[in-house]
Formats: sequence, structure tokens, C-alpha cells
Amino acid sequence: MSADPLQATAENGGSRHRRAKLRAQESPRLSSSSLKPASTRRRKITRGFPVWLFWRTWALPLVLMLAFVSAYAFNPTESNLAYHFLFLSYRLESGQYGKGRWDLAFVCFYTIFLSFSREFLVREVLQPLARLGGIRSHAKQARFTEQMYQASYIAFVGPLGVYAMKQTPGLWYFATRGMYESFPNRTHDAVFKFYYLFQTAFWIQQAIVMLLGQEKPRKDFKELIVHHIITIALISLSYRFHFTYIGLAVYITHDISDFFLAVSKSLNYLNHPSQAASFALCIAVWTYLRHYINLRILYSVATEFATVGPYELDWETQQYKCWISQIITFALLAALQALNLFWLYCLCRVAYRFVFLGIAKDDRSEAEESEAEAEGVERRKTLNLESSKAVEEKGEGEGTEAARSGRRTKLRG
Repeated sequence: MSADPLQATAENGGSRHRRAKLRAQESPRLSSSSLKPASTRRRKITRGFPVWLFWRTWALPLVLMLAFVSAYAFNPTESNLAYHFLFLSYRLESGQYGKGRWDLAFVCFYTIFLSFSREFLVREVLQPLARLGGIRSHAKQARFTEQMYQASYIAFVGPLGVYAMKQTPGLWYFATRGMYESFPNRTHDAVFKFYYLFQTAFWIQQAIVMLLGQEKPRKDFKELIVHHIITIALISLSYRFHFTYIGLAVYITHDISDFFLAVSKSLNYLNHPSQAASFALCIAVWTYLRHYINLRILYSVATEFATVGPYELDWETQQYKCWISQIITFALLAALQALNLFWLYCLCRVAYRFVFLGIAKDDRSEAEESEAEAEGVERRKTLNLESSKAVEEKGEGEGTEAARSGRRTKLRG
């Protein structure tokens, strides 16, 4: 024991310092995540989820699709209600398929499927492809992805429609007499029925895209709305009243011409050297299919509709080929032809400006606002998201700092 009191005091102070240092080393270091209150972490997740969905719009339809698939996987039989959403209903012993209300379930599911496929392809595949192709403008990227999605879709359904027409007796190469000889068209093979209902889902999904404003409005927006109304009316009425052979021919002529138009416009956005040749081919195909073939179909409605096959109204035997349906069919197809003539005029005007003025621009499909305005809208959306995220992070930082202060106060106590 030391006799010097100053030395004893120094030794006691040193020992206290060593004990405090050992306690600090033994106590676990508090991480920043542990200092955050649980409510703050939950708030960050719940607030970040809408932002995640905003940039990944394909996530919600994917979840809905997986829900239907999972429901069917628990009981993979025709007695499962989910079966009617995923597969064709009303299979007959002959191998043909009839019609019924469960066809609406099939259309509903594949509308969701097409919503997913469109958003996924546009966001995850076609936008990077647009940037890779040198398209820097956000407005042009949006237009390019719209056209490329259209071309990708038709590249699948177009050959399927031609195959269905080839396999249907009396219909091959837009034979109009075969559209009426076997009326009513109450049963179809699997390919025909799938094609018709899948196309129905596509046009419903396109109408949803338009209603939600997912595509920037074009200058011919009003005409496009009328086109969608006429198309959906033709689809639903032709399926319900068994005029699907006419509907198949109209589908094919419009799909194939749309494919060449979408490819031509995509090449224009890329400034590809072959854009002039592709546009000339587009006008030729458009004129042949949408006007020559469709005018032949329209003429057959005015003539062969009443003279080939049955011509009477009988609800019990589902005979609907009569003067009433003839007038309705002719009126809808004539309205569709009028819209196609308007768009042909727009295409010819673009061709004239390209040949004589050297201007390769489609006024019909460009939006009213300029690309600078469109990019300004995109920037404002991005800035709003970033500012809201910054506010959230600031609030979380203040909450974390308050939590740290509280922990330090407790440790001191």
C-alpha cells in the first residue's frame, strides 16, 4: 500500500479509466439500423412500394396472373373455376369448341396477361433497345416502344390468324362465299377460338391503355377512339351472333397492315437507311389489305349476305343472318373503311412530304406537344419522385437521430 496520497489517487484514477474502457469494448456497438424505430422502417417500406410500382408497372398484372395460376395448381382439373380463366372452355366430343359465358373469363385473364407483357416488354426490353439504337429523346423512345410492341404482338398473332383461315374450310384466301355458306359459325377448332378470344383481349387491353392515358395522345386521338369503339363492337357482335368468319378476315387484313406500319415507323425513329423502302411497302400493303380486300368484303355483305346460306331471324335455332344484322354489319364495316381511308390520306400526305420536301415525319401519330414539352413532363415526374424520396429520407434521418439521442441518454443514466 503506497504511503504517498498523490500516487494512490493517480492509481485509482487509472484503474477507473481502464474499467470504463473495458465496459465500452464489451458493450455491443449500436448499428444505424437498430437505432431506427420499427415504425420508421415500416413507413419507409410502405411509402417506397408505390414508387417501385410506378417504375415497374408490370408487377401488379404479374401478381394477378400468379394468383390465377396458383389457384389452378391446387386442383388442376376442369372442375376448378380457375381452369376457365387459363384454358378454352366448352370442348365438344368432335374436338371443336362451343361458346358460352366462361369465354369472358378467358378474355379477362389474357387481358391481364397482355397488360403484363406490354409493360414488361416496353419497360425492360424495348426502352433499353431504344437507347441502344441512339434514341435520346424520351418522347421518341415512348413512340418507338409503342410501335415495336405492336410489331412484336402482330408477329405472333398474324401468322396464327393466317393459319386459322387456312384450316377453316371455304375461307382460304379471303373467299367471301365461305363466310356465309356455313352460317351460323357456332363451333370452332382450338386455334380459331384461341385466336379470336386472344384478339378480343388485346383490343380490350388497348382500350384500357387509352383510357388510363398510358400512351401520349396523337393528333388523330378522336378518330382512334371511334376506331376502338367500332372494333370492339364488331368483335363482340360477330362472336355473339356467329359471324366470326367475317371477323377473322377483317382481323387479318388489319393486323398485317399494322405490322408493316409499325415496322416502318420504328425504322424512321432509328433513322435507318431502309425507312423509305419500308414506308413504300407499308402503303402498298395497307392499300391492298385495308381497302381492296375490305371493300370486297363490304361488297359481299351488300350482295352475298342475303343470297348465300340461310337468311332468316330465328332466335331458337340461332339464325341471325337477316336484314337487321346485314344493315348493322354493313354500317360498322363501312365506318371502319371510312376511318381507313382517312388514315390512307394521312399516309399519302406523309409520303408526299418525304419525296418532295425531304421531311420524314408522321404528323398523324406525333403528339400535339413538342418533344421538349414531353421531356419536361418526364423531368417533372422524376423530380417529384426524387423530392418526395428526399423528404422521406430527411424525416427518417431526424427520427434516427432522435432515437440515437434517446439511446445515449439511457446509456448515460
